[in-house]
Parts: sequence; structure tokens; C-alpha cells
Amino acid sequence: MTGIVYKSTGSWYTVKTYNNKVYECRIKGKFRIKGIKSTNPITVGDVVDFRIDTNSDQETGVIENIHERQNYIIRKSVNLSKQTHIIASNIDVVFLLITLNNPTTFTTFIDRFLVTAEAYGIKAVLLFNKIDTYNEEELLEVKYLAALYRKIGYECIGISAKSGKNIDKVKDAMKGKVSMFSGHSGVGKSTLVNAIAPELSLKTAKISDQHQQGQHTTTFAEMFDLSFDAKIIDTPGIKGFGIVDIEKEELGNYFPEFFKLKPECKFNNCLHVNEPKCAVKEALDAEEIAWSRYKSYLQILEGEEEHYRKNNYDEE
Repeated sequence: MTGIVYKSTGSWYTVKTYNNKVYECRIKGKFRIKGIKSTNPITVGDVVDFRIDTNSDQETGVIENIHERQNYIIRKSVNLSKQTHIIASNIDVVFLLITLNNPTTFTTFIDRFLVTAEAYGIKAVLLFNKIDTYNEEELLEVKYLAALYRKIGYECIGISAKSGKNIDKVKDAMKGKVSMFSGHSGVGKSTLVNAIAPELSLKTAKISDQHQQGQHTTTFAEMFDLSFDAKIIDTPGIKGFGIVDIEKEELGNYFPEFFKLKPECKFNNCLHVNEPKCAVKEALDAEEIAWSRYKSYLQILEGEEEHYRKNNYDEE
């Protein structure tokens, strides 16, 4: 039998078949020793083949095969630095929720996320949440950021998950697709999902005033079928988003505005750092490329992992 993994709790996987039957499945031992350098060999969104376990009292399944993934999004495992954690697979669009404060989403974090989405061929949409709570100056900051990313080619939507502002635009972007919502804990992912699909009633938590980091309300990824021909994957809050498996020579390809200029660089393997006649640096000097993006690029290039809590555009 074939189905899609809707939920993973580490040892058990909820698999839904194409005729909407649901089975709780385990995996065969060989998946653990296949050399997959991941803390989770199977993830939400995977298409899998499984058989019914006749030795069990209850009707459970055993997963025997994973179909090739169209794409996946990963981060470095927190405790095992040499391993990765696959957050979800076979995603059509990923929405990154961004808040100016409570908690703050810095440009370095946004850029790291976009690079990862580009590298794995997933369309990214930026959602600037909580716009009903901002003063005039903060709204100008949101408009500045949205203009910066729109110029590069990313869709940006200002929303309020609480008041419902522009939720219809988000739903339109989700129709017929598998979507994933991501961002720091406390940015309003669960509130947004509840606004889009109240029937799911996902848990929400108030921001911790002491830490300004938000409370983790989701402990594992899970996919849901929605009433308007859409699927959504709910994920745990991501505090950091490590770039993995990207060669230095490839990194510029995942900054669309850099990639567009690459043919104009003198050297075809230009890293856009110290090389002469670099079209990217010329565009930077002409203020055609945002300094915040270039600084994010340098930080990723140099392997700096702890700068996603900095706002690069504040230093321009």
C-alpha cells in the first residue's frame, strides 16, 4: 500500500492512503542504518510504501520504502552537529512568518531561510504578521523590508492572524498546494493556522515576557487536510536555521539578485568578495543590491552560525 506521512512522533508514523484510510506505521530497522545522516529517516510529507503488520493485535503498518522526494527542508540537529533534521518534504510553498518584535525576526534569519528554500527548490512567501499592533514607525519598517524582498522577487503579504487581515490572500496562495508555515516560536504560526482553518484548533501560547522568545506549542511536525483543497504542515518553532550541504561556490546562486548578475562577473567562479570586476560588488556600490543581503551572504560564506539574531540593515 502507498500513502503520505501526515505525522511523525519519532517511532510511529501516521500514514494516510489515497482513499483516505489512516494507519499507524513503524519503519523497518534497515532505514536506521542506510547511511542517512539525519536524526529522522522519514518525515512528514514523505510518500511511502507499507504493508499491514499481521503479527500485531491492532491493524498497524510497516514502512518498507520511501519514494524519491521532490524536495525537503532541513536544519542542523541541535545536539548532533554532524547530523541534520529533516523538517518536512514534498512542499510546494513555505510561508515564513516575520514579526518586528515579540519576538524579533532578524534579516539574517530571513535570508538564511530563503537560501535554504532556494537550495531545495521550494517557493517561499514572506508573511509580515501582527501588523495591527505596530505604530507608524514600525509599519514603515515593515514596508521597507517588504519592498526590499519584493524587489528580489519574493511575494510579501502583511497580515494579522488575530484580526484576520489578508488571511484570504494567504488562503489563495495555499490552494491546491502542500504548504508549510515556519518562523521563530511566538510569531503566531498556530494563531494563523487557526484563522485559516478554525477546525484544527491548534494550541497557542502567550509570549514569555521574561525571555521574549515565545513558548513552544508544537512538539512535532504534522500535516492536515484543509476544507479549501489545501494541505498544511505545522512545524515546531525554529530558533536557528543552519545552512547545510551548500558549497561556497554555489551559495551566490541561492541569492536570486546575485545569480542574475553572475554572468557579468569577470570570473565565472566569482565569490563576490575580493575578485576584480565583480558585478555583484558593483551593484552593491550602486545601491542596486541591499547591504543587509550582502552581509548575510558573507556571514553564511564564512560559516558564522550565531548571527541570525542581528538586523543587518540597521548597520547600513
